Amino acid sequence: MHKASNALSVLQATAAIVGLAILLWSFGLPSLRFAEAANVTSFSDTLSSSAPSVVSNHTIQFTTPSGVANGSTITVQFPSGFTGTSSIVATTDIDVATTSDFTVGAACGAVDVAASFNGTNTLTLTMCAAGGKSIPVNGTTTIQIGTNASGGVNRIINPSVGSYELNLTAGASDTGSTRVAIVNTVLVSANVDTLFTFSVTGTAAGTVVNTADTTGGPTTATTIPFGTISAGTASSAAQLLSVTTNARGGFVVTVTAGSQLVSSNGADIDGFKDGAYNTTPVAWAAPLATLGSENTYGHWGITSDDGALTSGFTNPFNAGAGGNRFVSASTTPVEVFRNGGPANGAGQGVGTTTVGYKIERSALQEAADDYQATLTYLATPVF
Repeated sequence: MHKASNALSVLQATAAIVGLAILLWSFGLPSLRFAEAANVTSFSDTLSSSAPSVVSNHTIQFTTPSGVANGSTITVQFPSGFTGTSSIVATTDIDVATTSDFTVGAACGAVDVAASFNGTNTLTLTMCAAGGKSIPVNGTTTIQIGTNASGGVNRIINPSVGSYELNLTAGASDTGSTRVAIVNTVLVSANVDTLFTFSVTGTAAGTVVNTADTTGGPTTATTIPFGTISAGTASSAAQLLSVTTNARGGFVVTVTAGSQLVSSNGADIDGFKDGAYNTTPVAWAAPLATLGSENTYGHWGITSDDGALTSGFTNPFNAGAGGNRFVSASTTPVEVFRNGGPANGAGQGVGTTTVGYKIERSALQEAADDYQATLTYLATPVF
């Protein structure tokens, strides 16, 4: 019976309160309200790296329904797993902005916001009275911590793998929580097969080689037939080299002569120029034809229209700027083609180049109908 009486009393009291509220409402009088905290909205913390135990920038953003008055504070509580907060310097490692940037310092004075971790994992931001700044109702605030801040140097160190909650208070009544996930890095791996093709093709008569020379007859991939050469008249021939590769460092092509042009009777046509076997390209010159000095009776040499040779990508053959520079064919490899990256077999000096051969004799050159030499190209990818 006692319990029933209590229940009746509660119901009567409730009815009285409801009735009073309806009566006040009907007369247009204010109703009773209970004060409560508001939740911030759009609260997030974006990390520059979510990997465990590495330094990371933080970009914290939130909207405060009640705003933050001048003289009030904002606190952001980082979980204990985050370290390195004591190294964060307020004047350089922290930026704060709403509709405009606030000046930030270690203590109130000539700044808008005083920022400090105070040896803990709680960041406290005080809207300095002297600065006169505040955050409006429904204002969005952005806090940057780390090298993403203007002049930032120091960053916060991530904890181990897991999910971590950050808690926020803003002004007198707004609060909120958000989470960040620290996850292991993911290793992405792939293989790309090596691609390298090298080809030699002949050229037609009339092919221009390195600006200054024009071929007198055709060649093939395996033959350079000068035919019968006349005294006092230089003859030119050429071959086209092509490379396709995905080698990161490109490639190098050299040419080596097995010997000088030698006939079965023992006579030879020497290396340019006048048997000196030049290794530095110089302008073409006719043989001196000094009687008794057979090296000066005739010579032959090599040129290239690639303007970026050697490890320094220099232009020894004066390609594109007049040409007419030659070195001797040699048993030592002569570099005639190079590129510093992948090539698709196109583009002069990139995927293709034209190598020229030039020969000239004097009237003293020994007669023979079988002067021959063997050339070997070596193409090497650079990875």
